[in-house]
Amino acid sequence: MLATDNHIGYLERDPIRGQDSINTFREILQLAVKHDVDFILLAGDLFHENRPTRDCLYQVMALLREYTLGDRPIQVELLSDPNDGKPPGYSFPAINYEDPNFNVAIPVFSIHGNHDDPQGAGPEGALCALDMLSVSGLINYMGKIDLPLDDAEAQKAGIAIKPVLLRKGNTRLGLYGVGNVKDQRMHFELRSNRVRMYMPRDKDDWFNILLLHQNRVAHGPQQSVPEGMFDDSVDLVVWGHEHDCRIMPEPVAGKKYYVTQPGSSVATSLADGESIEKHVALLKIQGKEFELTPIPLRTVRPFVLDELVLTEVADDENLDLNDRMAITKFLKTRVNELIEKANALWDERNIGAVEEGEEEVPRMLPIVRLKVDTTGVSEMQNPVRFGQEFQGRLANPRDVLVFHRAKAAAKRGGKVIADQPELSIDDPELSNAEKLSKVRVQTLVREYLAAQELQLLGESGMSDAIETFVDKDDIHAIQKCGKGKATNDESDASADSMMMDVDAGGSDFEELESDPAPKKARAPAKKATAPAKKAPAKGRGKKKVAPAKKATTAKQATLSFAPSGRTSTRAAASRASKKVAQVVGLPSGLRALGVN
Repeated sequence: MLATDNHIGYLERDPIRGQDSINTFREILQLAVKHDVDFILLAGDLFHENRPTRDCLYQVMALLREYTLGDRPIQVELLSDPNDGKPPGYSFPAINYEDPNFNVAIPVFSIHGNHDDPQGAGPEGALCALDMLSVSGLINYMGKIDLPLDDAEAQKAGIAIKPVLLRKGNTRLGLYGVGNVKDQRMHFELRSNRVRMYMPRDKDDWFNILLLHQNRVAHGPQQSVPEGMFDDSVDLVVWGHEHDCRIMPEPVAGKKYYVTQPGSSVATSLADGESIEKHVALLKIQGKEFELTPIPLRTVRPFVLDELVLTEVADDENLDLNDRMAITKFLKTRVNELIEKANALWDERNIGAVEEGEEEVPRMLPIVRLKVDTTGVSEMQNPVRFGQEFQGRLANPRDVLVFHRAKAAAKRGGKVIADQPELSIDDPELSNAEKLSKVRVQTLVREYLAAQELQLLGESGMSDAIETFVDKDDIHAIQKCGKGKATNDESDASADSMMMDVDAGGSDFEELESDPAPKKARAPAKKATAPAKKAPAKGRGKKKVAPAKKATTAKQATLSFAPSGRTSTRAAASRASKKVAQVVGLPSGLRALGVN
């Protein structure tokens, strides 16, 4: 069974919508038991918060114990090393059903997403909520990638993906997982041919599935992963992170593999993509052939979205745009129609299932969003006051209406991407409530820092640290940013390069084939460093500042991820792209292949 982006814990304090995510997750597990699946694949964002509450963890662990543990025999044989990926210093295996102390009926394999990714730097390294479930024997956490903060280590490492090898009858399956990585970093690694997928030597006899959690829709030159960047050895890519349901397999131009995008199981934003019906899928594999069957989810709260332009409906409805009361009455009528439509969708989804013997699901209050273009209208009623009339009939009465102007909508393309709330606080289309819910703290920080001239810490590095502090609840993030700056640089290299913000987009890719000589970049470093050492002898005045800046520039020229050292970045990428795939002597007989 395939599922992704469950976002358990979303709005868990909301008295109406607080249990939506956990109820749907329960339904997914019940469907897995009903259809007698061999295992469940989750493509990231099982949890909505990086540090889920005790209530949230308790419910997830209880459900996994209820539906995935038992004495049902497992028909899938593990061929790879069960200890590959287990915590160091412990004897239990990484794959839970290989542990003799557990009775696992349905194994669950999961990667992390951008919401529940590993954080911290304690004795056990970066950890996340999935690590807790893994050591408890409830899931099999895969796709965890250790990304060093030190650029010197990052130059040598790249990203290596080792599979979980399974067999059932004559069908052999390779499961590859890549947990969420910053889009700029993943973009750089793929274009630099620094991603290695370990494949069985007889790779043509295996059906290979890749679990991925990255942007599929391009939000910038380096903020997405192109669909055609993966090796032809992959047969199916299960794409997480994008919330709109495109679950039927889609071919990729020029490639042999397909992409399936299950989408989220709960709406986390009132956007177009979230209003599409939610599904999970049954995946049947026989040899190198597969068949995917979508299953609609019945416990998802109905969500209807509509748009209207008041100037266009004024003539048809005989509406006076200067009469606020008349406009309010018209909008209430339209919202009532949307409520009826949402209730009809619920009945269509559930009544038939009950007639077929399925358990009845209590009716849920719908979510309705009406976007209103108020161009040419001077006065509108307050949206919050408008929604008070729909208390008890809607799950979101406070934000049922959104007002915007045509000019602002044209500037933004009139589209809101699910799970991508990167909006400016100056956007006139947004109401005050939407600004609070959509604009992230790091966006405010980035806008503020862009107007400053930072000399000690880099703008991007500081912004990332604040994002981790706020979104991931890592109270030591800013402290680690400053400490990393002090310990990672022997000179004055910027914190931007420490945070690995990659500048490898646009036309820079066309220059990857050229191989600029790195020695020319290092030579000025020696000349620039010498005056910096002599500066204290001349005095501790202002003369020390200029040589220090030159030393920094020379240092950055040797860092593969330094945004200010574009030439050296392209040189490092070019050298990495010319590396030949090597045969690795693994116990399971795997060999490393570069990703095309």
